[in-house]
Amino acid sequence: MRALKIAATGMLAQQMRVETISNNLANMNTTAYNARKAEFADLHYQQMARPGTINAADGTVLPTGVQLGLGVRPAAVSMMVEQGSLAQTGGELDLAIEGSGYLEVTLPSGQSAYTRDGGLKMTGDGQVVTSDGYVVVPDITIPDDALRVSINADGEVYAYFTNQIEPELLGQFTLANFTNQKGLQAIGSNLYLETEASGPATVSVPGEDGLGTVRQGYLENSSVDAVREITELIEAQRGYELNSKVISAADQMLAATTQVR
Repeated sequence: MRALKIAATGMLAQQMRVETISNNLANMNTTAYNARKAEFADLHYQQMARPGTINAADGTVLPTGVQLGLGVRPAAVSMMVEQGSLAQTGGELDLAIEGSGYLEVTLPSGQSAYTRDGGLKMTGDGQVVTSDGYVVVPDITIPDDALRVSINADGEVYAYFTNQIEPELLGQFTLANFTNQKGLQAIGSNLYLETEASGPATVSVPGEDGLGTVRQGYLENSSVDAVREITELIEAQRGYELNSKVISAADQMLAATTQVR
């Protein structure tokens, strides 16, 4: 009774879909979060009669054959690369990226990671870091006596001081881009790692080489569409129920078989 195993793969697939939707809804308020989508592929087929097989002495061939599918399998959980809306915060070190690009940070291990979460902070030494304390690349330090900080669309950081009319340039943020953003490895905390699938990072200043620009005093909202997620959740739930009904029907057929006298 193949239907039992086939329906079981369907239930597992819909369960994985629900888990993906659940993660999206849980991150509705996560800064710069991109929704994920579960993708599936059919399993291999049992060839009872291959298409094109000669079926008679006169050379007649089977136009379709008999191919029995054996279920479904997860193919990917891909990131939907979408620009989230911008929310004004007024924070001097809050940066939203308008367009493509990621901020580069240095992990404690020395490895580079990438993020679109522009909610930056400042250490006691004035060093610009992420909310988790990871240093932003390039390293920018704000002096203690700076009155305020201004960051333009090109990522240039200026500090204003007392008794000084012209601001002082402290440095310039850079952005990294990838050929295949969906190939990045998510490690949590809004961070991604470069992989062979993503390709190497291409680093440049904002507004150049296809990169977006930065906007000070804003943060990028999550790209999760609650209406779309709820709709897909209903579809996944119904798919799970239908597969469970197939198992019930197969069970009844097996029960009828065992009762034959």
